[in-house]
Amino acid sequence: MRSPVPPLTWHLARSSGRRGLQSQLLAAGAAAVGSLVLLVLLAAYLGSGARADRTAWRIPEPARHGTAVQALATTFVRDEPVTVVSLAQLPDRKATPAPPGLTSFPKKGEVYVSPALAELMHKLPADQLANRFPKAADGSSYGTIGAAGLASPDELVAVVGRASTDPAVSTAAGGDGSWFDEGQSARAGISGFSGTEPSLFTAGDQGIMLLGVGLVAVPVMVLAAAAGRLGAARREQRLAALRLAGATPRQILAMTGLEATAVGAAGALAGALAYCALLPALAEVPYGIGGWYTGELWVGLPWLVTVVVAVAGLIAFSAMSMLRQVATSPLGVAQQANPRRTRLIRLVLFAAALVYIRSSMDGGDLKPGQMVALMTLFYGAFWLLGPWVVDRLGRIVGRLARRPATLLAARRLSDDPRGAWRTVSGLVLAGFVAGFFTVGQLGGIGFDYRGQVALPTASAAKAGHAAAEARTLLREAGVTAKVGIGGNDILVDDKGVIVRVTGGPAQVDTALTVLQPLTSGPLPRTQNYLNAEDDIYTKRLADLGTVLLAVSFAVAIASAGLTAAANVLDRRRVYGLLRLTGTPLKVLDRARVRETALPLVVLAGGTTATGIYAAFQFNKAAGSTISTSGAVQLAVCVTVGVLVMFAAISGSRPLLRRVTADPAQTAD
Repeated sequence: MRSPVPPLTWHLARSSGRRGLQSQLLAAGAAAVGSLVLLVLLAAYLGSGARADRTAWRIPEPARHGTAVQALATTFVRDEPVTVVSLAQLPDRKATPAPPGLTSFPKKGEVYVSPALAELMHKLPADQLANRFPKAADGSSYGTIGAAGLASPDELVAVVGRASTDPAVSTAAGGDGSWFDEGQSARAGISGFSGTEPSLFTAGDQGIMLLGVGLVAVPVMVLAAAAGRLGAARREQRLAALRLAGATPRQILAMTGLEATAVGAAGALAGALAYCALLPALAEVPYGIGGWYTGELWVGLPWLVTVVVAVAGLIAFSAMSMLRQVATSPLGVAQQANPRRTRLIRLVLFAAALVYIRSSMDGGDLKPGQMVALMTLFYGAFWLLGPWVVDRLGRIVGRLARRPATLLAARRLSDDPRGAWRTVSGLVLAGFVAGFFTVGQLGGIGFDYRGQVALPTASAAKAGHAAAEARTLLREAGVTAKVGIGGNDILVDDKGVIVRVTGGPAQVDTALTVLQPLTSGPLPRTQNYLNAEDDIYTKRLADLGTVLLAVSFAVAIASAGLTAAANVLDRRRVYGLLRLTGTPLKVLDRARVRETALPLVVLAGGTTATGIYAAFQFNKAAGSTISTSGAVQLAVCVTVGVLVMFAAISGSRPLLRRVTADPAQTAD
């Protein structure tokens, strides 16, 4: 026998009228936003790993019977890293295959540069960058490194062919074993380019991006879950009537799941198509070493389908989870006689989750996956506590209310705490991100050797000779500097030369260029070389914080606007009855705003304070000072977020006016 569920579901969806269609469109819109954001986050995470893998060939993989010598060096221009890979074919050995991005193994004197480095070499004077490489007088003579050898179109990379006796590929070129050489200097005999260790400048990108995924994925899932509850009151009334007419609980569940899945799948598919259309634009968004190749951001068809199915499934699950009362007590639902109370167990579970998170954080260093799991637990704890706080807040305010709008708001909070929580949950969870990434900006990490250039040499005697030559070269280049022999200094020991340059970055870059011939393997160093790893993570976290703030607030505002509009549709009968009793429309609108403002101040304030506390602990563990501009940025973020959120809620004011235009018909 053919199931009556699909045709009945289709009939009810078609006969739900304009307001039913509006709820379905809002749910589809929320699904589209959720699908788009999840796909973008997934693309950034997978893309970070893919482009890190594309840099692994630069770290020499020692071979027992090597055919060539590879040396990795790092120099800086305008405080940006330039990766220099020197290659030398060993005599009487078989030919070494070409490195990624090149058509052949470079011969002695051949230089290949990335497009971004070639552009920068044309832009800057030759004595600030181009003269660091052979044939620097004519930039057009350089070959071009293809995309296969680069992680980003903006990456600065050079591959230089050397003789096997060149100091640039000597044993000294591998560094002296200092901690700051790791990932920036290396040397080994190789037989190919099958390295597995990614570049220092891309190795941590995926782990940091995983943290961002954990911070944003939960609010996005909250948005998708809220989409499944849009139009819940209308659906409950309709299905309760069917249940009283003889429909079984399984049929009720199937009809709800089918409708929610269809709406969610349509919206999620729209979000997936938007992601595909936006790929070229997304590739221009810089992260870490720069922009992206479009192919790095393509998640692939299996992941695309998985996200669409997951969003649609989450919406369907959320919608079906609302049907417990319909199945067990359809008459109570039809009469709207069951207030949705919350229990004290929520507070107990919230406290237990916080204790567990704190004890886990005190246990030592955590891996990125563990951090994401704890972050998810933290969000889940607040999601569990939120309705309980809203419920108690509504009861307290209801006892103290002196104005009609405040009393109406308090009654709505206590009658439907879960619905009120869904309206503000996005911004409440975004408050933690704002508190952490504004106050938690790292500052004061690293060594301060501004304006200094160090030349490592093989011995103290050679250091004295190099110092004399350095004075001559700097004077001829027009660089004002004080040259001395280093002594027990982190930048260089007593076997090196310290040059203190007077002037800005241009003068330092000129000094780096003119002093390079004086080194016997390692390139001249600045403070950027020492601080590279700290600077990488500081910059990545700053970039991630900016993106997360934008995405979190955008998702929160979308969630608030969609939920507020759906609440108007769900409560049109209540609003109609209030209008029939003589309640002015202005009072109803004020009650809606206060219904949002009251829990927002309490809960968003709590998560923001938690984010600030976490930022203080993070900076304390890193030995960093708090950013002085963090408090100002936090105030701006919170103010703008709250104002835009209330603007989104106010956007449903015309809808409130329409549903109460004929109160007698609406209340029927």
